Amino acid sequence: MSATSPSSSVQQARKALADRLRDIRVEAGLTATALAEAAGWHRTKVSKLEHTATSPSATDIRTWCRVCGVPEQADELIAALRVVGSMYMEWRRLLRTGLRRQQEARLPVYERTRHFRAYSSWLVPGLLQTRAYTTAVLRSIQERSGLRDDVDAAVASRMERQHVLHTGDRRFAMLVEESVLRSAPCDASTMAGQIDHLITCTSLPQVSLGVIPMGVGRTRWPAEGFWIFDDAQVTVELVSGYLTITQPGEIAEYVQAFTEFAAMAVYGDQARALMRRALGVLS
Repeated sequence: MSATSPSSSVQQARKALADRLRDIRVEAGLTATALAEAAGWHRTKVSKLEHTATSPSATDIRTWCRVCGVPEQADELIAALRVVGSMYMEWRRLLRTGLRRQQEARLPVYERTRHFRAYSSWLVPGLLQTRAYTTAVLRSIQERSGLRDDVDAAVASRMERQHVLHTGDRRFAMLVEESVLRSAPCDASTMAGQIDHLITCTSLPQVSLGVIPMGVGRTRWPAEGFWIFDDAQVTVELVSGYLTITQPGEIAEYVQAFTEFAAMAVYGDQARALMRRALGVLS
């Protein structure tokens, strides 16, 4: 899977925007030097913008379009710039308004999605978390990042989001690495309660929960956790930030990755056996 860092998806979008700016300049019959002079810029700025060495501002785009004689194209290009800016968010920027706001911001995509696919190599997927497990995870993030303490409100928001599991005509395909069952971000009692809850979730008719066993012959190595919302959007949780993908070609790559992970997983009684084995280690 090529998009395991922000550089892939975001850089492609940045390049597409830069290429459109270059096309506008060429169609206007301007050299890079002529455009820079007319705009009052340093002579190297046009080259840097066209080669994505520098990201344009909205003012840069309006000036570019005005000098090239197509001011009517500026709004569309600025909208594209905003899409690029929203694709990748560093955690420190994403969380600066607090954990509760970050949880609430995700609700709309959950509400409109009918087919959920999730893969996790780090944590239990949020829709299947217990309140105690969620509290431990969010408390860890809050303390590590030095955020204001709105953990209780953030936990309540995530628990409320779980209503999508039981409302509407929705399907949920969830995959976790077996290591998720053995790497506890919480105390043993909380983790035991979480695994018990996962065992219960395997009986929900709308949920397919698979576990990829440790030591399984792999066709694909573990990756960062990701969610596929219908075929419209993918979100990826990276170490450094949060990536949102909407390009059909890249979504297809994640669908393919999910399919390969799903083929390695075990389900039903076999999955429950792995969960009970993990419970045994905790006791």
